[in-house]
Order: sequence, then structure tokens, then C-alpha cells
Amino acid sequence: MSSSKPVPESWLAPAKLNLFLHVTGRREDGYHTLQTAFIFLDYADVLRFAPNDSGEITRIDIEGRLEIDLPEEDLCVKAAKLLQAHCKLAQDKLSREKRSRGASIYLQKNLPAGAGLGGGSSDAATTLMALNQIWKTGLSLEELMDLGRQLGADVPVFINGKTTLALGVGDEFFPLEVPKQAYCVLIPQIHVSTAQIFSDSSLTRDTPIKTIRGSLPPLLVNDLEAVTCRLYPEVEKALNWLRIFGDARMSGTGASVFLACDTLEEAKKVLHQRPEGVDGFVAHSLLCHPHHV
Repeated sequence: MSSSKPVPESWLAPAKLNLFLHVTGRREDGYHTLQTAFIFLDYADVLRFAPNDSGEITRIDIEGRLEIDLPEEDLCVKAAKLLQAHCKLAQDKLSREKRSRGASIYLQKNLPAGAGLGGGSSDAATTLMALNQIWKTGLSLEELMDLGRQLGADVPVFINGKTTLALGVGDEFFPLEVPKQAYCVLIPQIHVSTAQIFSDSSLTRDTPIKTIRGSLPPLLVNDLEAVTCRLYPEVEKALNWLRIFGDARMSGTGASVFLACDTLEEAKKVLHQRPEGVDGFVAHSLLCHPHHV
């Protein structure tokens, strides 16, 4: 990423949807292998970065308050410190040109945790991309993706920045053509545990890998849906309601469910009828990450 690009005042961390998700196996180390398709939405968390020379990394909410009790567990902080350590930016130097790099990270959180929208991974990816430019570390997208894998399987997907068919444990990407569409996304007010879903004994783990070239075939499903709906009836209820209007699906491990619509107005009409106790939003799909434009 060239350091000559203008630095945005605000950086977006977009939501993702899994258009389908197949669990194709389980490795000896316990990680599951997947086949899935990722798209990004124009609905996002918003981050701002205030660089400093102290070497300190803090995360602050949008109103200026220290927001987290355990900063070492926050993915934005982890991402910043990982880049800092990789580029040896936190060492005390006498030279002004080699002074320590730090930052305060301001986060406006719009994507709920445990919703299958990739909010935490997207925040971490945007932090890496933003500070790479702000600190002028000059790492390539491939280098940033390698760092991102240390933070989570979905982080490289956001850094890669394209509508993608992903295989393995998030380390194999292939280009995918998906037409731009409007989506109605419903979010039951619960937090779904990814670990609980993937550890469930009834989870299907042997779906054959589908041959997909260029665009998605019909009749693809989310293998995690049955387990999630059994463990979290709120997800099943929202999904069944949304299916009144068309081919609704679940994103990731849930809790979000979504419906592709022809227009944003159609998506808004569905959203306005949603059941009580269910949050949601409408959005257009993006052809690529907003910071790759």
C-alpha cells in the first residue's frame, strides 16, 4: 500500500455476509476446513486513528472514553501491537526519524458481536490497513494478510478486500463474480458462540467441495444453520419469518440472517415488518472493500 495515498479521516470496517458455508472436513489440529463465499456490505463500523510518538496503543470509544477493561484481548489493539512489533516500531530511539509509533484508536461500533457479520475481524483488518498507511510501514497486502492470519481466519478476507470464494481455513482465496444487490439483514438480540457451534457433535463435517468457477450455482446452504437454530431458537424464528419473503439464509455461525432483494426499497419494506425483539438493517453489497477503491 503506497504511503503517497491521502490518509482518510475515518476508516470503515464493513460487514460481511457468507452467501453459503460448507464444512468440508476437520484437521488433526482441530481446525475445520470450509468452503464459503464472502461479500462485503456498505454497513460498517467506523474507526479513527490518532497517531502518537509514545509507542502506546489505546482503544477509545467514539465519545472519548476508554472503552475496554482488557485491552490485550481487543482485536484492534492486538492488530496494532502486532504491526508495531513486526515493524519494530515500539523501541526507544534517540533519532526523531526512528521514534516509537503509537496510536489511540477510536471505534464507533455498529456491527454487533456474535452476529456472523465479521465485525471484530473487520475492525482488526482495517486497523492493520490504516496503521500501515499512517505509520508508513510500507507492507504489501500479502504481508498484511499474513499478519492478519495470526488474529483470526476471517481477518485476511477483509484485507484481501474482494468478493471471494474461500477454501481451507481461510488461506485459499479465489475470485468470484456476484452481482450487486440489496440485502435485508435481521439480527436477533443474542450472542452466538462460534466455538459452541463448531464443537457440536451433530455438526456435518464432510460436505464435498463444490466446483465453482466465476459465479455461484443455486442451492448452496449454510451447514452451520441446523446446529445454530437448535441451540438458539431465536435464530430459527427470525430465519423462518424471513423465508416468508424469499430464500433467506444465515451468515456465518449466526445470529444474523439475510435476504437478497431486488431493490433497497424492497429490503426496507421487509425490514419494517420484522418481528418484535429483532434488530436489523438494509445495505447494498460492495464489489470490494471500501479502502481498496
